[in-house]
Amino acid sequence: MTTDRITREGAPGIEVRPAAGHIGADITGVDLAAGLDEAQTAAIRAAVLRWKVVFFRGQRLDHAGHVALARRFGEPVVLPRRGRASPPDVPEIETTADRLELGGRFGMAHDEWLARRRPSLLRGWHCDHGARIDPPAATILRAETVPPYGGDTTWANLAAAYAGLSAPLREFAAGLRAEHRLGVGYQPRPGDDGYVRHLLDHQTATVHPLVRVHPETGERVLFVNGYYVEQITGLSRPESRAVLDLLLEQAVRPEYTVRFRWEPGSVAFWDNRATIHLAPGDTAHLDHPRIMHRVMLAGDVPVGVDGRRSEAITGSEPGRW
Repeated sequence: MTTDRITREGAPGIEVRPAAGHIGADITGVDLAAGLDEAQTAAIRAAVLRWKVVFFRGQRLDHAGHVALARRFGEPVVLPRRGRASPPDVPEIETTADRLELGGRFGMAHDEWLARRRPSLLRGWHCDHGARIDPPAATILRAETVPPYGGDTTWANLAAAYAGLSAPLREFAAGLRAEHRLGVGYQPRPGDDGYVRHLLDHQTATVHPLVRVHPETGERVLFVNGYYVEQITGLSRPESRAVLDLLLEQAVRPEYTVRFRWEPGSVAFWDNRATIHLAPGDTAHLDHPRIMHRVMLAGDVPVGVDGRRSEAITGSEPGRW
């Protein structure tokens, strides 16, 4: 198996092993709970930028260690609204306690929740908080308790997906912008629908470039996802739907993805600017908890190939959550 080794002086023992052809790498030789020195931090940052998502196994992070790790790479986001299982004394951490955490808040069984939020096979693919004017730069997710089988997460490399388009289509996409909006595609529930009220009370929408320039690598990134993108501006709705379906199908082609099997103590660290991911949908029928803890790092306002920045419509301002 081919192995890429980080050879930065001062970070001995760290090994980066690619997990798939275009995205994902396993990192060994580092104890995240012990704290990182400058060389280790630089080595991990380089691996995240190169492979878009990196994985660590057998880690012993607690909440404080998780936040301290995140601070080595940026400023953790403090969410004003978090799930009920999130630790009240650690505002940087959001916890998902089980498969009913989201739907249960709005009176829906998990199957109904998924059916109403995902009207198409590609609907679940998303970046974190993509409807904001400044989506998070990165996410660090750690597993506390996971099912003995199932519950995998999949990521896609949006830079590789853009590079894989034909030249005429790359040029066409690079000149477009699209509206990203919270709650796109949700099918309302008959009668009282708490989730609709939640969407109306917390509406967020932004016009982003359809191709953004990565602020650190300079790569062109196909900035699409199934969860937030409402419509390409300037196109009719049928035209927009056809183009978005084509681009999203391109983004999640198997060759641009990696799938990760979680274990207790596993940590995934991904570049939220260059990836989309798909949360598992195969554990609703399993009588096993899945407890995950997430910290996100503050991001910047996306910039398109033409140098134009994203424009907020409603619900977010740069740096304010």
